[in-house]
Amino acid sequence: MVERGGPRSLSRPIIGRGTWLDRVAHRLIEREKRLGRSLDLLLTESGIAASGIPHIGNLSDPARAYGVTLAIRGLGYNSEMILFADDMDGLRSVPQGLPKELEEYLLKPVSRIPDPYGCHTSYADHMVSMMTEPLDRIGIEYKLYNAHEVYGSGRLAGIAAEILSNSERVGEAIKTLVGQEKFTEQLPYYPVCDSCSRIYTAKAVEYDREKRRVRYVCSDIEIKKRLHRGCGFEGWSDLERGNGKLPWKVEFAARWKLLDIRFEAYGKDLIDSVKVNDWVSRKILNFEPPMHVKYEHFIDASRRKFSKSVGNVFTPQMWLKYAPPETLLLLMFKRSVGARVVTPELIPRLWDEAEELEDVYFGRVKIVDERTRSKLRGLYEYIYLLRPPQRPRAHAPFKLLAEMGSVAPAENLREFLEKRLQRYGYKVDEYLLEKAEKARLYAMDFGEVPRAKVKIELEDSEREAIQAIIERVGRAADGEEVQAAIFEEARRRGINPPQLFSKIYLLLLGRPSGPRLGPYLFDIGADRLSEALASISSS
Repeated sequence: MVERGGPRSLSRPIIGRGTWLDRVAHRLIEREKRLGRSLDLLLTESGIAASGIPHIGNLSDPARAYGVTLAIRGLGYNSEMILFADDMDGLRSVPQGLPKELEEYLLKPVSRIPDPYGCHTSYADHMVSMMTEPLDRIGIEYKLYNAHEVYGSGRLAGIAAEILSNSERVGEAIKTLVGQEKFTEQLPYYPVCDSCSRIYTAKAVEYDREKRRVRYVCSDIEIKKRLHRGCGFEGWSDLERGNGKLPWKVEFAARWKLLDIRFEAYGKDLIDSVKVNDWVSRKILNFEPPMHVKYEHFIDASRRKFSKSVGNVFTPQMWLKYAPPETLLLLMFKRSVGARVVTPELIPRLWDEAEELEDVYFGRVKIVDERTRSKLRGLYEYIYLLRPPQRPRAHAPFKLLAEMGSVAPAENLREFLEKRLQRYGYKVDEYLLEKAEKARLYAMDFGEVPRAKVKIELEDSEREAIQAIIERVGRAADGEEVQAAIFEEARRRGINPPQLFSKIYLLLLGRPSGPRLGPYLFDIGADRLSEALASISSS
């Protein structure tokens, strides 16, 4: 058993399972108590766009909202997550990789555009399914609302009427809060033109309170530096029919009141929208807005925000091709602040890290500090959505498994992997074989798994011992001879053998432990160890 972390006094009690999700849930419950609102059902919400292929960053909203829902339940209260799909949004541009024929549907609500793939009833249904499919695979539970159905049913008509009846106040507030003057010149409502079926060209200019309808003129508008010509049609949009939608600057508030939402996180790009919606919710709708948590974006290797329009999309489906759901949830739940560079290179690291959490959870690694132990155990339970494995599984480094997979024959793959793992001293189970198969697939698609970046300091005696081992690997008859050589070279120089083993593991795998070293070194050859030694000599 490995012990980590010294004891530390608890200055405050551990909340729930000790993670940031538990702290958020606790703050939310205490806030609702102060507000005097019902605690019978605390709803969290995540909005999802339906205008393009969802990327891995889009998963963070529903995953974290559901994490808060689980934490609320853990504190003894009922909670559910709402997923609200904005499928009344107009298609502003054709995402990279989709058919150019979609140009003819620009600015039409995505729920009214045919599915370019031909497998769903609409473009929006296809894009929403690309988010709900990984949510279902992961096991995240949600209640889905589609904007076109909510608006079409008239459920939002009364709340939209409240906002439009106070449109002058709303427009001035938006101007004061975020400097946008647009809604001092037009009403905060986007009708769908009855003539050309586009949504943003129809400018709302008058509200009829008695009949709950909006008069509009279909006029020119510039979006993403592109001019879209209006058709010139003038007409009325009935709020009860739902042939239009509220803009984001006020729609969040309308949804919060309609559904009684108590928690919704948001990305830094929505700071202005949330600021305005909070004001609208309080001042116009007389509804205290939900508690918020702000987070930063996932970004690509070039430190650009993931974007559907430019095509740098890394999808949840891509991730799940190479790793199980708990690794993806670890990415979401590990922390809530700070931008994260998300590339396929994260997959090996997070899978190994999930196994480290499992070692803590089942006591293979003992954490002395109670707060740290609780946090790590709690994080492990959350990445399994509070349904963790009943017993620990066999673990092996992803890098090792990828290396094995890259030389494994396509035929009799499992037999090869099982025999080699057993030779390396592992107790093989189904979980480990599945990890080996996914690691092999990863290696085939992305090449060699980079060694984890760790600082390695070698004493002169350790460097001499490793150099001697390199020479002996080349002459050895089998892995057992190499295993004996490592012990001999360590003792010859007065080095504690486990210390030397640990340094060699760090050199080769970036971690202080690994497979039975003699057979592994014999299989990979002396050159690999020589290259690893040279790499730290030159750094």
